[in-house]
Amino acid sequence: MHPAYSVIIFTTISGAGYGLLLLTALGLALGMLALSPLFMLVLLGISLTLVTIGLFSSMTHLGHPERAWRAISQWRSSWLSREGLFALLTYIPSGLLGLTYVFGIMTELRPALAIITAILALITVYCTGMIYASLRTIRAWYQPLTSPIYVALSLLSGALILQVFLTLSGGASDILMQLGMLLCGVTLLLKLFYWKKIDEAPYDYTVQQALGFPDAVEVRQVEPAHTQANFVMREMGYKVARTNSAKLRKLMVVLGFVLPFLCLMAAIMVPTQVIPLMLVLLVAHMIGLMVERWLFFAEAQHVVNLYY
Repeated sequence: MHPAYSVIIFTTISGAGYGLLLLTALGLALGMLALSPLFMLVLLGISLTLVTIGLFSSMTHLGHPERAWRAISQWRSSWLSREGLFALLTYIPSGLLGLTYVFGIMTELRPALAIITAILALITVYCTGMIYASLRTIRAWYQPLTSPIYVALSLLSGALILQVFLTLSGGASDILMQLGMLLCGVTLLLKLFYWKKIDEAPYDYTVQQALGFPDAVEVRQVEPAHTQANFVMREMGYKVARTNSAKLRKLMVVLGFVLPFLCLMAAIMVPTQVIPLMLVLLVAHMIGLMVERWLFFAEAQHVVNLYY
């Protein structure tokens, strides 16, 4: 599939925003984030800003962005509609939670609003993953690990961003660092299992099946369907060399997981260098996430390519 940069930016930035929002709200509900009202408001504002940037970025990929609101009406059957619906619903409790800090009112409702915010953020990210996991025509996406990986990446990026801001405010948390290290390991394992699955699993459809022949019959193309590439070939038949794919996978593993893990470990062992380590961690991880998203689209092949 063609790796559209608008979708790559959307899934990366909005995923990080929802992860940050989820962990901030969860930390507040559980009493694990004893922060000033101003700093809590800053964290909520940053997470919602990232989410909003991601959502607007996704709209640029549409042929008619002004019709995006209509997609919500199909929530009964469409994961895309469900994602849009829950994305909008998430603004309500998170906005009310922010208002309790702005005006200092309804403070007794903060834990409940925080829990609702965290649940809606989690559901939204899951729906985003299911948009791709529900497409049976794309073998690399039609996998049980697609949505869990989306959720894990969102939690990981959110945890790392939260740790960076806590560090810059002078409140670095060893517990959050350990959580980040755990998420690095778990998410990397999920991603490795996913790659193993899509590399080794047989294709669900064959040219023989498309023509109604037994699999034992040899079918070969005598000449191409047409003389030049068309829209379907450009959008659904993106080619990436296997050697380049392997190199980018290694780059993603190093930048997205290994380097952040080592930075977190070093920050625990050498607290005096925590700020530069956190900045290196954040830059490396976001670049790694961008590479991961690019590969997610570039390596996926639509079944329509059997025709070509």
